[in-house]
Amino acid sequence: MHKWLLAILTLLLTIPSLDAQEVEWSVDASVLLNNREGGEDYTTPDQTFFFTRLAPEVGFSMMDGAHVFKAGAVWYQPMIDDLSGYKVLPTLYYRYNGDNGWHMTVGLMPRSLMVERMPRYLWSDSLNYVQPNIRGVMAQYIKPEGYAEVAVDWRQLQTDHKREAFTVFLNADWRLAGPLRLGGHVQYSHLAMSKLDAEEQHVNDDLVINPMLSLDLSHRTALDSLRLSAGAIIAMERDRGINKWEHPAGFLATATARWRWLELDETFYTGQGIMPLHAKFGSLLYQGDPYFNYKTYSRTDLVFHIVNNSFVDLTGSLTFHANNKTTGFWQQIACRFYIDNNLWKRRHDRDHLKSRHLPSLY
Repeated sequence: MHKWLLAILTLLLTIPSLDAQEVEWSVDASVLLNNREGGEDYTTPDQTFFFTRLAPEVGFSMMDGAHVFKAGAVWYQPMIDDLSGYKVLPTLYYRYNGDNGWHMTVGLMPRSLMVERMPRYLWSDSLNYVQPNIRGVMAQYIKPEGYAEVAVDWRQLQTDHKREAFTVFLNADWRLAGPLRLGGHVQYSHLAMSKLDAEEQHVNDDLVINPMLSLDLSHRTALDSLRLSAGAIIAMERDRGINKWEHPAGFLATATARWRWLELDETFYTGQGIMPLHAKFGSLLYQGDPYFNYKTYSRTDLVFHIVNNSFVDLTGSLTFHANNKTTGFWQQIACRFYIDNNLWKRRHDRDHLKSRHLPSLY
């Protein structure tokens, strides 16, 4: 054992002397208030989320940033008078940044490393609040023309009474010609059995395929950005105890437009409910927004970017839900503050800071 300790100590003492080694650090802090009104069958109606989230990271990079190792934590704290309800999650990962567009990340990594947020039918707002890390491995190919990324997220290890669960997802978006883009999402969720309750359980599978065709008209109108997308959602799901495949399908269309400080996002789905086993397994198998289990669903987000610069994104938003049974209305205020060693070094470069905006987390 002492030999391993000596080797680790030697490595830690060697790191500061490596050529082109640089300290990497970042602080990502956010506050969110989301008041939800409107009852429906699949989620708890009329609830409020009000919390702060602090995610500091520190580490080092080598060879001009090609190799990065960072560690930190995510502290999720509801807005109450004491510390009850808090949650602390570890962050610990290695990331390789190739000069040919390839990136590889292994460990407990923040979801902010993804090129874009997962669509809500695969990853709900509620899970985005409380589970900000991917637990596994992610490979990305990123170019000016587009990107592709694949990841394995190990959501739960098998214990005596907890079921093993993991998700594999693929996201892609690529420019074909002019404003035309092709992309989409593929996700496979697997729910296995626990150790002691295996006789009462069966393995479950959930596969979702969503090809999307888009028009990016951001530079062809007076708006700052405008994107229209449409495609099919095809799901294949089964409980191996019954050994019968469910195969719901539907049509998804989205539109996103922004002009200065005002943003409008519209999502429309029609078809079969894409979570037929939700009543039985809930979020153990499905991580998406249960609103997509309705035959017709519309979500409209009106977002006001009150402050949006390199360090701060302060937004207020109104969200309107409508499906074939009921409606819902959410009001949200969210503030994200982010700074890292690169931004700090260029804090006096006004041209650089004006050229970038901090993306929203929620």
